[in-house]
Amino acid sequence: MYERGTCRIWNTPANVYRYDGKKKEVVDSPRAGGKYNIYSSGWGRLEHCDDHLKARLTSWIILRRRMGDESPVIDRGIVDGIERARNLPVHERVDRLLRYIAEETHIVGEKISLFIPPGDRLYPNMLNLDNLKNGYWRNMQARAYSESSSSGELDFLLEYTKTEGWIEGQIGEHVVTVNGYSRLAELDKIEVISSRAFVAMWFDPSLHDAWEQGIMLGIRDAGYDAIRIDNKEHLNKIDDEIIAEIRRARFVVADFTQGRGGARGGVYYEAGFANGLNIPVIFTCRKDKLKKVHFDTRNYNHIVWENPEELRRKLSKRIAAVIGEGPIKRNNEDN
Repeated sequence: MYERGTCRIWNTPANVYRYDGKKKEVVDSPRAGGKYNIYSSGWGRLEHCDDHLKARLTSWIILRRRMGDESPVIDRGIVDGIERARNLPVHERVDRLLRYIAEETHIVGEKISLFIPPGDRLYPNMLNLDNLKNGYWRNMQARAYSESSSSGELDFLLEYTKTEGWIEGQIGEHVVTVNGYSRLAELDKIEVISSRAFVAMWFDPSLHDAWEQGIMLGIRDAGYDAIRIDNKEHLNKIDDEIIAEIRRARFVVADFTQGRGGARGGVYYEAGFANGLNIPVIFTCRKDKLKKVHFDTRNYNHIVWENPEELRRKLSKRIAAVIGEGPIKRNNEDN
């Protein structure tokens, strides 16, 4: 049962459910944008984090939720990984903020409140989460979406959007303009323009059928082209080519099936690099090897498969649900 507690990330009011000998909690936090699971190793690590890292972690929680993970899991490895990842560029933070305001607007031209409490503190009468004002809740959500660690950062990003002509409004109330909706349409177009999916996996003959009859066909069924670096002709350094292909990809499929030699370091690197670029990563692993997956990624929602046909079917469905139908499929249907 949930009880009143505090967000382990921000030390703000939250609903908390404790279990597993109090070594793990489910936290429903307005400041963090909703629910997350956290292990004791995770909240111990957070005691030494500054607000900027906490903001990036909050942004990661939001991103995981948008990818279909309703309650992301946080442990020490996740916090360490986010600390090593790149900072989100300001223009991407502004785009996220604009999208959040638009999503909160139910009628075109509607104004919404982003009430910012003085001194960035919760009032005592707000300790009851059920009584939180919409404006305060939206303020917390807006910070989470835009990776803002303070009211000052959020104010700066709001002024940026006003300067670009994407939103209008006085203190506390904002409305998306026609130019703002045009900007969002442009972003949507950019997001779906790539038909490429980068595949990171073990290049071993034992996974030949998993690649040709499973991953490649599953990606194709969803409307995308599968790119695996060993199947691509190039004259560049292999690492440079991998990075370039990941940057071009709409998403990454990372299969963590391994042999007796242990974990495939390249797969972890490529998945982590894509995650740092905010490129969606779909995790897969053969059932008999799942227990060998490193604990840093074991908490992700892996597609567990036993044969290529099952992998193809599950992968296609996951891509359609998380990424959306690809341009190749749409073009074929139009013709």
